[in-house]
Parts: sequence; structure tokens; C-alpha cells
Amino acid sequence: MRADLEYPVIMNRLTRNSLFPPEVTARFPSTRYQGSKAKLTDWIWSHLAGLDFCTCLDAFGGTGVVSSRLKQEGKQVTYNDILRFNYYFGLALVENDNVFLEDKDISWVLKRHKDIDYPTFIQDTFGGIYFTDEENAWLDQTITNTRHLDDRFLFALSFFALAQSCIVKRPYNLFHRKNLYVRLADVKRSFGNKASWDRPFPEWFKYFAHEANQAVAPGIFPCRASNKDAMEIDEEYDLVYIDTPYISRQGVAVDYADFYHFLEGLCFYDRWKELIDWESKHRRMLRNPNPWTDKKTVHKAFDELFSKFSKSIIVVSYRSDGVPSINELSTLLKRYKSAVRIETFGRYKYVLSKNGNSKEALIIGT
Repeated sequence: MRADLEYPVIMNRLTRNSLFPPEVTARFPSTRYQGSKAKLTDWIWSHLAGLDFCTCLDAFGGTGVVSSRLKQEGKQVTYNDILRFNYYFGLALVENDNVFLEDKDISWVLKRHKDIDYPTFIQDTFGGIYFTDEENAWLDQTITNTRHLDDRFLFALSFFALAQSCIVKRPYNLFHRKNLYVRLADVKRSFGNKASWDRPFPEWFKYFAHEANQAVAPGIFPCRASNKDAMEIDEEYDLVYIDTPYISRQGVAVDYADFYHFLEGLCFYDRWKELIDWESKHRRMLRNPNPWTDKKTVHKAFDELFSKFSKSIIVVSYRSDGVPSINELSTLLKRYKSAVRIETFGRYKYVLSKNGNSKEALIIGT
């Protein structure tokens, strides 16, 4: 770990009673991801620490912040996410124990090489939508260089740095609409950070590469990352942590595939063209049915997931104003677990959320 680098710390160092000495603890990268649990990991761990488990599955892993914390606490963690770009985050920050993006690797990724043929897909497809023409050319070059890295952990670390660079330069940190003009307009602003938007991509890439390096540390047990639908996971675990997409009481879902489709497209660069919904103004990817973002199917999805992992301790991270309700989820979970308890954090407001009354909750079935 690069101890000489100073970056925002959003994960506390382990206590002196930890399995790890201080010099090998990790600092998880700062995150701008919708619904991230980065600021709640201490609270979550406080309710998991007393449970009897070693192996655990983070079934909807997202940023990887919960998986990383469990790894640091000496657990054997499987990070899983159905989105490929999230899987690469898990590969870089959870499964990876000792591979770092060295300065020479970063320099290589950021250079144009005479012996590499650079496609122009992003330039040809996304002009005027998310980034400037110059930035689009840089993205085509950098994802191509990243794809030439022959070590999967180096690839994942480079991809993480590239993806985070894309997120930080976007209004709202999302790709949900064609709104490059918001960045470029010469007006007074009530939101956003123009300095972040205007900071060059290579500078952001270096920043996030070093942040990723800070998060790499060995585990007591081998950890791994997987890229599956949670219902297709066959292995058994002592504990399963579930943090599904959120559906508000109004039936509005947080659809990560829609919000971050540009990052998912980068994962499938060679065939991105055939995955795009060309009727959408912002060139999103074609939508696939998702039971976790539909209030008509989400109850059944939870029931099936609880049944599938009924032999494990089940921990559901949830919000008090979601669909299904906490009481409905507790009732479902009691079909499979003899003891169910609910822990609440109190009011916690997510970025971009307009609901200040929502409470973060853990539903724990043992």
C-alpha cells in the first residue's frame, strides 16, 4: 500500500484488536455512487460483528464498500454484482490482494502507442451527449489501452480509475440524460462542481488510480468477485448480505443499469453498438427485465431470494420508505428464519434524494 499518498478516508482503520496490523489496513476510495453505503459501514458492521459467520456473500455488491469492510474484518467474502462494471470494481478492490497500478502502468495507459489501432466508437456515437469531442477521443484511447493490460487485476484497477473519472465529470454523477450543456454553460450554478467537471481526464485518472491502490490489502482468507444474477449463485454461505435496488413508495426505482449504462458499455466495447437503444437521445443500453426495479415483481423476488439462502444468516439493508415495506419484508423473512430483528440507523439522506424522513434499516434473520 502507498502510505505516502493522502486521500479522503471513508473507512475507519481497524481496531487494535483486529486480525490485521495497522500497516495493512485499506482505505476505501471516495464514492459518488447512487445509494452507496460508504458512510454506514461502521453501523452495519456493529450489527454483524456479533453474528457467527466466516463465509459471506455480498449479493448486490455495488461499490464493494461492504465487501471490503467484511474482508478487513477477516471474513471470507464473495462480492457479486450482475453489472459487469461493478464486477470489475469488486475484482480490483475485493478479490485483489496485492496488485497495484504502479506509476509505469499509469503512464502506459495514458499514452498513445504507435503499435495499437485505436477505434473511434465513443467519438462517433456520443458526440455532444456526455463529454466533449476531445474527451471522447481520450476515452476511446484509454479504454483501448486498458483492454491491452494482460493482468486481470491491473485491468480492473485501470477500469476502476477510468470509470470513476467518468462519473466525477458528470452532472449528478449519472448518465441518465443528454446534458453536456449543463457542464459547458457559462451561468451561475446552484449545484455541481465545475472545477471537478473541468479538471482534465488524465488528472482524474491518476487520482483514482492512487485511491484504488490505497484500497488494496490482503485478507485472512481468499476473497473473490463474481458477475451473476444473485438467483444463479449455487454456493452456500454462512451469511448473505442483501442490498437490492431501491423502489420508493411512489413506485420509482433506482435503476443502476440505466443510471450507469455508459460504464457498462465500456465493458463491452467491441459490441457496444449492438447493445444500444438507438431510439434514446442519450444512447442508453437496451433494457432487460429486472424484478428488483418493478413494484409488481419485487415481492416475489425477495421471497425467492430468501428461500434460496434460507440456510444462511440473512441480512437485508433497506430503507424505511421502500417497496416492499420493512414489515412486509420481515413477514417474508419469518417464513424461513426463526428469529428476525430490525435495526434502524435513523434519518439518513442519500445524495439526490428528496426524502429527508427515510430511515436506514437492517433486517436480520438468524
